[in-house]
Amino acid sequence: MILCKVTGTLVSTQKNPNLKEYKLLIVQPIDLDGKPIGRDLIAIDQVDAGVGDRVLMIQEGSGAQQMLKRKDVPVHSVIVAVVDDLSVELK
Repeated sequence: MILCKVTGTLVSTQKNPNLKEYKLLIVQPIDLDGKPIGRDLIAIDQVDAGVGDRVLMIQEGSGAQQMLKRKDVPVHSVIVAVVDDLSVELK
């Protein structure tokens, strides 16, 4: 799983017919301090996340298909949780 921050939404007038029912969000991977790492990604929202939310995303095709319970959706990344709180214990 990848910790991310939702930075925007993606709206498209043309998309794969199997994706029409899904909301697409733009997410930025972040480290445990909330600092951006990597590049922006597009993910299907399964948890009604919004801009500014911290979320957990899976990025693996068969795992994404299992989350959606569909094999006909061309997807790689799915948001699976909104992170309400994060606590890191340093040793």
